[in-house]
Amino acid sequence: MSTNSYADAAGRPISLTAPSGIDREAHNRLDEAWLAAAWSHPTTRVFVVSGGQALIDDTPDGRTELVMTPAFEAPVTETHRYFLGTDEDGVRYFALQKDALPGRMDQSARPAGLREAGLLLSPRDAGLLVHAVALENWQRLHRFCSRCGERTVIAAAGHIRRCQACGAEHYPRTDPAVIMLVTDDEDRALLGRQVHWPEGRFSTLAGFVEPGESIEQSVRREVREEVGVDVGDVEYVASQPWPFPSSLMLGFMARATSSQIDVDGEEIHEARWFSREELRAAFESGEVLPPFGISIAARLMELWYGKPLPKPGDVV
Repeated sequence: MSTNSYADAAGRPISLTAPSGIDREAHNRLDEAWLAAAWSHPTTRVFVVSGGQALIDDTPDGRTELVMTPAFEAPVTETHRYFLGTDEDGVRYFALQKDALPGRMDQSARPAGLREAGLLLSPRDAGLLVHAVALENWQRLHRFCSRCGERTVIAAAGHIRRCQACGAEHYPRTDPAVIMLVTDDEDRALLGRQVHWPEGRFSTLAGFVEPGESIEQSVRREVREEVGVDVGDVEYVASQPWPFPSSLMLGFMARATSSQIDVDGEEIHEARWFSREELRAAFESGEVLPPFGISIAARLMELWYGKPLPKPGDVV
């Protein structure tokens, strides 16, 4: 099923996946003269990212935007300047990684991470923030060469780290992870609660792809390990960038071939089969809390449910 038909079936698009209208122009990342000209252009816009957050602000017409400035007003940084791309109007965008977000004299802007901002920002701004946060996380965690242990330096406008000692080049990593809604022969959905989640928080199962396995094998292994249920057919639905810190979530619908639940107790504390009626009643009563709205988990559940998930207190 394509992303578009998936979005139509669920009634809402997947957060962080709408076309941003940004051309990343990767071919210009190594052209220092081009980057310098892009940085100095009067239409270029810049925002600061720090600890996975950026400043956002509400506009008088009800929109929420990233707080951006012209390059000549941006904070000074010698190395942590990341080129993110160019929009359809020719405006270039850069992110600056800093130890703290800048203050705002008018006090109207507020710091926000992707879990909040991703639901509020336009596709353009959300796409820029996803790119910037992913680069910031990678840069922060990969300052040293994995080959020789020496400190690396930033290159390619933030998209490469080079080791000047051994010559190795290191690129931003993305860890593939599977996330799946499992259904049985009665078309019930299998939802689990992780050990560190609050009471009542249920969602789809998920896990990382291991070396040497396909994504379909990963779906079956993770479900078996976490809840003891066997899975047969696996159907890909859609993907979602998830830079917390560096994942790409690959969403699936999976069909169980067994129904006995045996949770592992390490990752999953509780798991249950839900019919649509049971899930509706549990949501409405507050017995079950919905998954985070930004996550692809909510869209997978809505695809099965057939419409947006009810909220506590809803009357259907």
